[in-house]
Amino acid sequence: MRTLVLVSLVTAACSSPGEVGPDAGTDVDAAPDATADGSSTVPLAGFGDLAGMCGVLNDPELTGPGPTLVHASLTFARRYNDPADRPLLTTGGARMMATPNAGGSSGMSEAFAYEQLARCELAPLLKTETEITYDVTGKITDLEVTIDGHKIGVSVTRAVAYPFGQPYTLSAATTLLMRKLEDIQASTMNVSAADRWEKQILAYMAFDDQAATTLDQAWSMMDASIKGDTILLVTTTHGDDQFLYSNQ
Repeated sequence: MRTLVLVSLVTAACSSPGEVGPDAGTDVDAAPDATADGSSTVPLAGFGDLAGMCGVLNDPELTGPGPTLVHASLTFARRYNDPADRPLLTTGGARMMATPNAGGSSGMSEAFAYEQLARCELAPLLKTETEITYDVTGKITDLEVTIDGHKIGVSVTRAVAYPFGQPYTLSAATTLLMRKLEDIQASTMNVSAADRWEKQILAYMAFDDQAATTLDQAWSMMDASIKGDTILLVTTTHGDDQFLYSNQ
C-alpha cells in the first residue's frame, strides 16, 4: 500500500517546478524510498509538479464493483520538449514517447497520464496501445499497467475547449464522457485473455479548473450502468501545459 500525499512535490534544490536535473528520470521498477511503516513515498519526482490524491488506488478501488473518482493536478513551469526531455520521465513514460500510438494527436496526453500513475501509484507500464491484443477488432485501450499486482487498462482523453480558454460546456463533457465509457466497455469485452485487465481507468487531462468542475458534474449525472466499475482519474493541468492539448 502507498502513502497518501495531499501536498505538492518539492523538487530538488536548484531546480524549478517542472524542470529537474538531467538525471532525474524515475524507474518505477526500482525500489522507491520507503517510509517508516514500509510503504513507498509518493509522488515520485518527475517532470512537472504533481499534487492531489496520490497513492489512493488500493484493493477496494482496484477490485471493487463500484466506480471511483480521483483528482490530481500537474503544473508545468515550462513546456515538455521531446525528445530532449525524455530523460526526465519515468522509464515507462519515455517508452511511450518513443513508441508510436495508434494515431491521432493524443501521444503527449497519453504519456503524461501514464506519468501520473507511475509517480502516484507506482504503476509499471505493461503494454502500449499497439501492443495490447484483442479477439475482436473494435475499440481499443491506450495502455496497460499494473497497480499493486492488479492488471489495469487505461484509456486517456482530454477535457478542453478550442480555442484555448473557451469554457468547457456540460454538453461537450457529457457527450465525450459517455462515448469514452462505452468504448471502455467494448474494449474490455474484446481484449484477449493474455491481456485481460481487472478494471479500467479513464484518465482525463483537464485544461483548467473550470473544465475539471464541468467534467465532475457530467460524471455525477451519468447512469451507474454506464459508469460500471470504472475509475475516473481527472488530472487538472496548469502552467505551460498547452503541449498536452495540441501534441506539439
